[in-house]
This record gives sequence, C-alpha cells and structure tokens, in this order.
Amino acid sequence: MRRRLVTGLGIGAIATLALTGCGQVGGGGSAGGSADGGSKGGPLTMVTVVKITGVGWFDRMEVGVNEYAQDSGNDVRQEGADDASPEKQIQIIQDLIPQAPDAITVVPNSPEALETVLGQARDQGIVVVAHEAAGIKNADIDIEAFDNKSYGAQIMDNLGQCMGGEGKYVQFVGGLTAKTHMDWVGGAYDQQQTKFPDMQRVEDPVESKEDENVAYQRTKELLAKYPDLKGIQGSAGTDVAGAARAVQEAGLADQVCVMGTSIPSVAKKYLSDGSIDKIFFWDPAMAGKAQLKIAEMLVNGEEIKDGTDLGIEGYESLTALEGYDNVFVGDAAVTVDKQNVDEYDF
Repeated sequence: MRRRLVTGLGIGAIATLALTGCGQVGGGGSAGGSADGGSKGGPLTMVTVVKITGVGWFDRMEVGVNEYAQDSGNDVRQEGADDASPEKQIQIIQDLIPQAPDAITVVPNSPEALETVLGQARDQGIVVVAHEAAGIKNADIDIEAFDNKSYGAQIMDNLGQCMGGEGKYVQFVGGLTAKTHMDWVGGAYDQQQTKFPDMQRVEDPVESKEDENVAYQRTKELLAKYPDLKGIQGSAGTDVAGAARAVQEAGLADQVCVMGTSIPSVAKKYLSDGSIDKIFFWDPAMAGKAQLKIAEMLVNGEEIKDGTDLGIEGYESLTALEGYDNVFVGDAAVTVDKQNVDEYDF
C-alpha cells in the first residue's frame, strides 16, 4: 500500500461536521436514482453510521467520508454514538429513515441487532451498504477489505512466529457480537490449531467494548492470572494499545507478543518501544470511500460484480466472497512494525 497523506477537510472542519451531523438530510430515498446524482436530479444524500465516535479508527474513516463528499459533490456525512452500543446505532438509523437519504452505509456493532432497522430502511427505498458485517442479510452489499478468515490466519502466522510456536495466548474482540472480529479470531484460532499445536488459547475471546481502558484493565487481570502468558491478539483498533500499556507497565515487553488490528497513530509509541510487535489494518478512509462509492453506484442502477473497480486504492478489483450472495472483498491489508510505521501518517 502506498503512503497516503491526510487530505481534504481539516480536523476542525471535521469536528464541526460531526457536531452538526444530526441535522436533516434532503435525499430522495430511492434506489433507482438518475445518473446525474440522486433521485431528485441533484447530489445524492448519504450517511455513514459508524460503531463509535472519538476513536482514531473512525476519525480516520471520517476523513475519507469528507474527502468523498468534497470530490463527488454529494451530500455526505458521518454519524456515530459515544459508545459501541447496538441500541444507540439502531436509534441513529431509526432517526435517519424519516429523513429519506438515498443511502445509509453502516459499520455495525452487531449485524444481527441491526437487521430489523436496516430492513425498515430498505423497505423505504434507501440503499444500505455495510462494512465489517459479512453475512448480514438486510444490506444490498457488504464490502470487506479482504477475506476475514484469511486475515485472522495471517495475524496468527505472525503471532505464532513471535511466540516461537508455543505457549499461552489470549484474543480480544470489541464485542462478541462484532461479526468481523469474531471471524478474525476464529480464523486465527483455526490456524493456530493446525499450524501451532503447541500454542494454547487460555480463554474464549475477551470483550474490550471497543475501549482502550477496558483492554488495559482486562490485560492486567490476565497477566496476573496467567504469569506465563506469551501472546495477545487484539481486534478492535484500541485493543493492542490497551494491552501494550499493561504489558509495558509490567515490564514484559520482551516476554509477551502483542499483535492485532490497529492504526499507526494509535499504536506508534508502543511499536517504538516494542510493547506492540506488529499491527495489521486497512485504511479506514479508503473503506469509508468504498462504502459510499458502492452506494452511489447502486442508487444509480449500476451493478457490483467480480472485477468491479471502485477507483479506490485496495478496491480496484472486487471479488465475490464464496458462500455469500451480497459480500465483496478488496485487497487492502497492510502489515506494520516499528521499521515501517513512519510510512503512514494516520
């Protein structure tokens, strides 16, 4: 992945847009809009609903959302709750439906919990595009950065190598209802069972609630419970940072391998001192753009299929994910350690 500079609206402007995000949208709410943008012949109105606001991952996604709005001329914004509650996400979408946007794109905290409200949106002619929700039913398309099971296996290959192929490890997820997080840890666990039989997962996946402080506290507890713990895999963007802080405070950076999904701006200081060994991610800004581009294409009557080029880095040739009728994947995975972290500015 080539280095990408953060462009578009400045941080202050993004914060202003986030604060004003509860205003009305003026879309036509039809999935059969005209090619010149929107069912009313003007710009499309689209809202991206994320898991939680105020964390680095979704701050970065908002950069992509705002760049997409600027480049496309569409009326686009991002909204999210102040915690990772499925109920709050449901309420946001319920409030959006009467406003009749052309499309809602969503990163669900719980795909299952959102099925009903997303079905209501689609019944009103609103296009729904999901991300991190393979298997969700009430979305026109779910777009993933890559195959999630393979991504989890890739993380385990690196964690297993770091641990010397043996010892105890734990896995964190933002929530047990977070479908992609469970896919990642499931893919990693399957890979461990096959490739690293002398490793042992000592607990079922541990919930962090997408909160760095929760991951920190739980890691302190786990280090006390398992003094010989050798590995930690994180899934939420803040998991490895919270785990690394606990590992760092315990003076165990050379003994415990910490790896998982995060972004450089969150993990850099821990990568630098070795309390995080590697992070894995995709650019949330590009994922935000990919969701919106798909939504725009669907509103305008275009088809998403094998080989579709969204014109967005990592999503130049989509692949239909086997076993699903509405899931497409890109090729957007990135691996970063302290040697190359400075190549990324987000």
